[in-house]
Amino acid sequence: MGIVVAGLFSLFVFMVIFVPVSQRLLGVRFGLVRLALGAALTLTVFSPIANALVGKLPFEGSNAAAVAFLALTAVCSMLAGLVFLVLAEAMVPTGSLPRARDLRRDLSGRIARTRRYLQILRIAIKHGLGPYLRGRRRPGRENATSQAELARSLRLALDEAGVTFVKLGQVLSTRSDIIPATVANELSRLQDQVSPAPWPLIEQVLTEELGAPPHQLYAAFDTEPLAAASVAQVYAARLPAGTDVVVKVQRPGIAALVDRDLDIVRRLARLLERNTDWGRSMGVLALADGFADAMREELDFTVEAGNMTTVAAGQSIATSNDLVVPELYPDQCTRRVLTMQRLDGIGLGSAAQAIADRGLDPVRLGRALFDCLLGQVAIDGVFHADPHPGNFLLLADGRIGMLDLGSVGRLDPATREALQRFLLAIDHGDPVAATDALLEIVYRPDVIDERALERAVGQFMTKHLAAGVKLGPAMFNDLFKIITSHDLGVPPEVAAVFRALATIEGTISRISPGFDLVAASRQFASAHVTDRLAPDALRRTATEELATLLPMLRRLPRRIDRIAAAAESGRLGLNVRLFADERDRRHLTGLLHQALLAILGATAGLMAVLLLGTPGGPKVSESISLYQLFGYNFLVISAVLVLRVLVLVFRLPDHKSS
Repeated sequence: MGIVVAGLFSLFVFMVIFVPVSQRLLGVRFGLVRLALGAALTLTVFSPIANALVGKLPFEGSNAAAVAFLALTAVCSMLAGLVFLVLAEAMVPTGSLPRARDLRRDLSGRIARTRRYLQILRIAIKHGLGPYLRGRRRPGRENATSQAELARSLRLALDEAGVTFVKLGQVLSTRSDIIPATVANELSRLQDQVSPAPWPLIEQVLTEELGAPPHQLYAAFDTEPLAAASVAQVYAARLPAGTDVVVKVQRPGIAALVDRDLDIVRRLARLLERNTDWGRSMGVLALADGFADAMREELDFTVEAGNMTTVAAGQSIATSNDLVVPELYPDQCTRRVLTMQRLDGIGLGSAAQAIADRGLDPVRLGRALFDCLLGQVAIDGVFHADPHPGNFLLLADGRIGMLDLGSVGRLDPATREALQRFLLAIDHGDPVAATDALLEIVYRPDVIDERALERAVGQFMTKHLAAGVKLGPAMFNDLFKIITSHDLGVPPEVAAVFRALATIEGTISRISPGFDLVAASRQFASAHVTDRLAPDALRRTATEELATLLPMLRRLPRRIDRIAAAAESGRLGLNVRLFADERDRRHLTGLLHQALLAILGATAGLMAVLLLGTPGGPKVSESISLYQLFGYNFLVISAVLVLRVLVLVFRLPDHKSS
């Protein structure tokens, strides 16, 4: 027992000395566990190093020599601890491992994710997807029969894996630019309709989110859902004021399930990008990150509420007499509950007979719906990303109600202007202008054959954009072939535009089978895009630009006069401030410090080698001369300097001590 206490006391003493000295010498901070192990190693090697340098005790030299050997032994043993810290930093960088308390807290979650991960792998292997995960087979290289089998296997596997993977399949079905068209078409069959959750669980969610039971907040609340999907359920209710509403409630426990599955999706994406060529070429990790962001937004109903407000305020809806977005009731809206105006009507997918019975014009309705979507894309910049027939209602007054705005696309002004020019080029039949606009919409490589691209775009316009040609999946497949064959990349938001246009074609065909979307696109471009070239619009644009430039133009004559005067008197100079940013200066200073330390370490090491190899000199002990003693000290200095450089190289940025 006494030996153990003595050992612990010695370790404590060594740590008191080792911790500040090591962190000062290496210039970084370490976690307590690593420092304790480094101090223990220092204590362990102290005696062997002393015996190697001095020999057996008692020491017969002078007191000065004894002090020198003691100091050398101390720094050499501490050097062993420093080497351990640097090697630990190289193999397991600080911050790469979770803290002990985090590990305990997340242990149950990690076990659950591991089980789910193994379950997903079993599902994938069960449906024959193992060779693709291992990189032995590459999608897109099969014959037609094998590709159809792959598509079916992938759909069945995603469907069996649950809500997150069903949503992933639905997103992939819109990306014909990166997956084969056969696979995309098969994945578009995925549905996320599920059995409804029991009412007591839904009532608990409502009470937690709204702060009171639903019967206290609503005049009436139907406990049977109108619809049940994988993420949410929809109920009919009535507000105390007598307004009929629908309440969208997130399914209990879905957020934790989705969060766990998103972690698995990212792990699988990282595995595919690391181990397969096709995963790297498709950029599956970036796709997984984008999908995860979209899924987390869909789970936050406040995002959908914001989408509804933005879309309703857009020009395409605000100025339309044919489309309407449900009104929100913010007091009954939270992250998991959404209360909105109830629109009574018939789903657009089954409204053809009702349109005929009421004497409505299906072509006018189709045109209004198509113009609204194009207006959202090209003018508003926020558009319905999933315009399938189930998300539209034919209302009693003949208008079309727009539902489910949890998934919207957003386009920046530059992309919107490029799309407007693309539409205008289509209207004019100009493949050169269409190519220029297309290159501003997509990601372009460093080297591209623009003449070949122009010819391909011209052939595409001749084939698909002639009068009377039906817009359909073949058109978008051919457009994606042009994009991929010229190594162009499609941004996700632009892919969402293509997918929305393809979907709206199918929606409009339900009510107006002969609707000409190509002609409608040209009419939209003529009516809306060319408005930007009207005299009033040009005058307004010129006025806005002039107002922006006016302050600079007012200062310009004075600046020109000062420059001319300085040049005339020979005082004209150019003041360039290199590294004006403090971060750049810190980075350069750090590099210079590391280079200087490396040079000093190399110099000290060279001097150590020379001194250790120099024969003769005064004897300090029987086996060591004064030259060798100096050499060992220079060797320690060299090692410390080199270790300080290495630990800065190995240290991860933005680390936390562990």
